[in-house]
Amino acid sequence: MLSASANKLSRLKEQAEEYAALIMEELDPEGLGYIELWQLETLLLQKDTYLNYSQALSYTSQALSQNLQGLRKKNRIKRMSTEFVYYLQENWRRLWVLSLWILIMIGLFTWKFFQYKHKDAFHVMGYCLLTAKGAAETLKFNMALILLPVCRNTITWLRSTRLGFFVPFDDNINFHKTIAAAIVVGVILHVGNHLACDFPRLISSSENDYHRYLSSSFGKHKPTYWDLVKGAEGITGILMVIFMAIAFILATRWFRRNLIKLPKPFDRLTGFNAFWYSHHLFVIVYILLIVHGILLFLVHKWYLKTTWMYLAVPVLAYAGERTLRFFRSGFSTVRLLKVAIYPGNVLTLQMSRPPQFRYKSGQYMFVQCPAVSPFEWHPFSITSAPGDDYLSVHIRQLGDWTQELKRVFSEACEPPVAGKSGLLRADETTKKSLPKLLIDGPYGAPAQDYRNYDVLLLVGLGIGATPFISILKDLLNNIVKQEEQADSVSDFSRRSDNSVGSNDSNTNRVSPKRKKALKTTNAYFYWVTREQGSFDWFKGVMNEVAELDQRGVIEMHNYLTSVYEEGDARSALITMVQALNHAKNGVDIVSGTRVRTHFARPNWKKVLSKLSSKHCNARIGVFYCGAPVLAKELSKLCYEFNQKGSTKFEFHKEHF
Repeated sequence: MLSASANKLSRLKEQAEEYAALIMEELDPEGLGYIELWQLETLLLQKDTYLNYSQALSYTSQALSQNLQGLRKKNRIKRMSTEFVYYLQENWRRLWVLSLWILIMIGLFTWKFFQYKHKDAFHVMGYCLLTAKGAAETLKFNMALILLPVCRNTITWLRSTRLGFFVPFDDNINFHKTIAAAIVVGVILHVGNHLACDFPRLISSSENDYHRYLSSSFGKHKPTYWDLVKGAEGITGILMVIFMAIAFILATRWFRRNLIKLPKPFDRLTGFNAFWYSHHLFVIVYILLIVHGILLFLVHKWYLKTTWMYLAVPVLAYAGERTLRFFRSGFSTVRLLKVAIYPGNVLTLQMSRPPQFRYKSGQYMFVQCPAVSPFEWHPFSITSAPGDDYLSVHIRQLGDWTQELKRVFSEACEPPVAGKSGLLRADETTKKSLPKLLIDGPYGAPAQDYRNYDVLLLVGLGIGATPFISILKDLLNNIVKQEEQADSVSDFSRRSDNSVGSNDSNTNRVSPKRKKALKTTNAYFYWVTREQGSFDWFKGVMNEVAELDQRGVIEMHNYLTSVYEEGDARSALITMVQALNHAKNGVDIVSGTRVRTHFARPNWKKVLSKLSSKHCNARIGVFYCGAPVLAKELSKLCYEFNQKGSTKFEFHKEHF
């Protein structure tokens, strides 16, 4: 009980008597009713007997020397050149896209800068005007471009074409943020130069200069500073800046993820809801931008007012996307088949699969519950496999919307009957009616490309395991199909051999078609979680993999970080009982599944070292979903190991 309490294993604490009896059974086969201290010490010290069961991939000194050998022999210049070449190999897609984008902005700025240098207004307003107009041209371009990375349907389609090899579509949200940063710079240059430089120069100019250079654009009477600001051009510009500032600030990580705690009622300015609704201010911004572009001071011919030309195609494309989502989600009303609430505030929704909903493992979809909010859509990884006749998602309570969603479904759920998992459950037989649910998708994600790799390393932190559960199911389905096909081919061969000579026409029969063999030969799934109850979320999947994967294609490792690491005296008894129970019953005492649970955090360097030694010359896809801190560590390790040997690790992080 003390060991379970020290390691925050409440379930083991409840079963302490059962596991104490297991130790007695092991050490007291004669049934004396007691054991001596030396017997318990002997069992605890037999590390080779039970610690190997609980340990992850072994890390040999031979593998270490093998991996470090390459770095020892390289001098500084050669090492730097190797690192540079590797950097280009890893980032060439990002580099060429960013380079092209920056060159276009430089070109537009330069073109507009020199164009206005030949205008009369330059003689009064000087280089302030040129800078403002150059920045304005980049703003028009970026305000159009920023819509394209969030056209999710288009990107999902494009990533499956050949263009997906050249363009890093997985970085669409990062590129969206980068463009937003460029817009901020453009706004500062454009607005700052107008308000602080060329407007003051205009109102302070002499009457002769004004009538000679500017009267055709601003009228016979020289305007005051207030006249320039209160005009349609000034009002639309100021309103745009205000709305964009609100949307930009509330979209930052500190506000969107509730990292800033504000007093009531200002706390409503933080969280996803504030981000979501404030982003819709851009509908007004784009209307104001078109009006602002039409009412230009120094341009009078309509075909030279190019703002609408920049915006036309991207705005129509984005509007088309939103229209498609609206109608498709209306047709994709689903029937809820099962609802379960698990420890750790996780809600599982299993629903009917619309006939037109075709997806790949690793993709995600948007979910809306009108009972919670008729406007909000939230993305969740699909945890069912393409071969399943249903759709499922696992949703963890992390914000206002998910909290309310859990509350709404909890009211319709009941305590489970014997043999059913979850704290609360509901299905089609439940008396209470379940809330209506709408879905939209599927949408592309990095994990959907898992079939391109020889070996997979899937790493999920907590609820971050969700995109990989679908991949594991899909791999398992493929394994079972391949075995069934192999059996059918062998049966066909035997029947053909037995019938030779009796009927020659049998020789003309074509054997059953074999599907193209799956490229992936091995998959390693690492699930790291803080709570013991988390293992209930995917207990069925883990047991199914352990039972049906006879060839050992999939290797699963559960890690519970609340338990002291293996070898620590405080967890020694837990490790021992874990091994004894698995040997006797085939069940892990921590997860309640046939998959072993390791303690503390994985040593990722050891994991990658073992994989590089075991799978020489292989392309290993490293897919990660979880906190950004570990993403940096894994990315850095992949970078290091790619320079050491023939095994190539390609790192991918999930983005929504």
